[in-house]
Amino acid sequence: MFRIGEFSRLTQVSVRMLRYYDKMGLLAPAEIDSWSGYRMYSAAQIPVLNKIVYLRDSGFQVAEIADILKSGNDNTVVEQLDRKYMEIMGNIEAEQAQLKRIETAKNQFLFGKDELHYQIAVKSIPAYHVLSLRRVIPDYYAEGGLWEELSAFAVMNRIYLSGETFSIYHDNEYKEENVDVELCAVLKKVVDLTGQTVDGFSLRLTEPVPAMACTMVYGKFSNIAGAYLNFAQWLQKNSRYKMSGPNRQIVHRGPWNEECPQSYLTEIQIPMKKIT
Repeated sequence: MFRIGEFSRLTQVSVRMLRYYDKMGLLAPAEIDSWSGYRMYSAAQIPVLNKIVYLRDSGFQVAEIADILKSGNDNTVVEQLDRKYMEIMGNIEAEQAQLKRIETAKNQFLFGKDELHYQIAVKSIPAYHVLSLRRVIPDYYAEGGLWEELSAFAVMNRIYLSGETFSIYHDNEYKEENVDVELCAVLKKVVDLTGQTVDGFSLRLTEPVPAMACTMVYGKFSNIAGAYLNFAQWLQKNSRYKMSGPNRQIVHRGPWNEECPQSYLTEIQIPMKKIT
């Protein structure tokens, strides 16, 4: 058995932290000498102390560490470490996105305009026979999983798709979360469109759009925001048009066929109505 000072020197953990772990119920002394009152620790407690230190250094809170220790299962520890790893990676990605926004803001203040310019054209869009999947998703970046789901549904039900796809965003405003999106995959051949919806899937005919304002966005998806700002300027100059109906988006080149985000190509479409 070791006194608390000896245990501290051997484990390289301060007496202050050992007392704190005891107070928080993480690691109590093996025994307390009834005559002297000394806190006594045993070598058998070192593995538990090591787990506490590893978890603390990995960013776990005291309550989380206590729950993990109670499980007594090393697999649970590994699962929690994996969860913490993914959480930290998510925070890093969010911070990196924030750095990019700071760079964009700096350029805006320094140069007074965006580097990218977008050509906007108005064209007529016909009606399409599509396999549709409409869901509310956490955010715009969660769309990829839905495309996989739609593809699997088509294969399972022997629905043959042409390869043309687009997304329709039904919200009347920009949403940071809970985005109402409809994925549309154009059918290779026309089938009976019953209009029935099963778990969000349906075969339907989309509405034709006589006047659709369209622009191409080259590069990473974060460039899309600049394209919408350009739409605002275009509408200001072309006052004979006003927005009418949900926006559409077509990703001509994306993560599935391009390794570099700089090579992505996205088409933004906004239905227009002429003001008479």
